[in-house]
Amino acid sequence: MQESKCAVAAEPSIFVQMQSRQFHKLVWPLAIAETILWASLYYSFPALLLQWEQEFGWSKTGLTGAFTLAVLTSAAMAPVAGRLIDRAMGPKVLCGSALAGALLLVALTQVTQLWQFYLVWFGIGITLAGCLYEPCFAVLTRTLGSRARRGITIVSLMAGLAGTVSFPAAFFLSSWFGWRGAVLVFATFIVVVAVPLMWWAASRAEQIGGATSEPSSRNAREPMRIARKPAFWALALGLAMISMNTGIMITHTIPLLNERGFARETAVLAVSMIGPMQVIGRTMVMGIEKRVPSLVIAISCQFALSAAAISLMGATALPVLLASFVFLQGLGNGVTSIMRPVLTAELLGRANFGVISGMTAMVYISGFAAGPTIGSLAWQVGGYDLMLAMSVAIGALGALLMLVAGRLSAVATQPTGRSTGG
Repeated sequence: MQESKCAVAAEPSIFVQMQSRQFHKLVWPLAIAETILWASLYYSFPALLLQWEQEFGWSKTGLTGAFTLAVLTSAAMAPVAGRLIDRAMGPKVLCGSALAGALLLVALTQVTQLWQFYLVWFGIGITLAGCLYEPCFAVLTRTLGSRARRGITIVSLMAGLAGTVSFPAAFFLSSWFGWRGAVLVFATFIVVVAVPLMWWAASRAEQIGGATSEPSSRNAREPMRIARKPAFWALALGLAMISMNTGIMITHTIPLLNERGFARETAVLAVSMIGPMQVIGRTMVMGIEKRVPSLVIAISCQFALSAAAISLMGATALPVLLASFVFLQGLGNGVTSIMRPVLTAELLGRANFGVISGMTAMVYISGFAAGPTIGSLAWQVGGYDLMLAMSVAIGALGALLMLVAGRLSAVATQPTGRSTGG
């Protein structure tokens, strides 16, 4: 942590100038572009799932398997995209991936077989690795220096509304033009709005801050050596506890509430409100980010998710605790999207950040993918009481892992010599 403070103090004056002249011109176009990309390439799947099921007659399990494939593919490709960004190719990676995603959405309108559906979403998974949060935040971290956290907060704050945009847009557009028309509109917005904004902002950021950023290693294997450091695994697994908790709750909250006597409408409303709570959490971070260390905020996210599970335990006896669950679940998950890149830079360094961030993303996304299955296994053994108790424990374990990561990082950055002064 001391190292990061020294780095901020020693940053070139170009970052100070950027605060007043360039910062918002760079960040807000990226925020708008990310909102469109998340709405079009990610949330369009759950928004149109029912219509695909009705038209093609494929099962929900068969359909959602394609989305799981896309998510896991994006995790596998994240270090590759990060490596290219470290080599000053951020604008090309972001915009090329976005354009490819738009073309694949067009291809999606032509599928007639389930294998074709899987093939398209496999391709979209590759593009997700190059144009969603992870690569965007890698560009910001590479070029904005100490201002990156504020930029990441703004982008994630606005893009947090992508689901709120995508679901009603998909509903109305598909009502008027069919689901194929809705997908084509999404693709058009990517090409006409998102890509130009992203190209202008990312190119300008690279011109202004890229020259003073940490140089990347010439040998592609060198940044992979971070996997030998215990601090990397402590941080990556600590973050994965959050994604695992989120995967468990997203999948099981509605059936859990139905099992405990809540109306289905109430359960759906509760899950729907988690998204807006994420935005509130990110807004809160903007007010405290300069006064509270990132590690403290991240550990607080872990405890928020544990407290959310505890709230859900008591919601049957005291229904007002359902609102507490929604708030704490949204808060913990929403703030994590900001803390992931910030903590990675602070604890593991900014050199080769794209690759290292991509490697942590692989572990993080794997945790999310495993969450629903782990929750189901816990339910089979001991019902939802056991699943919720496990969620509480996962949050506590995640907090402990982050504490260990912070300690290991601090030890690694201490000078070898010791001062004997009093």
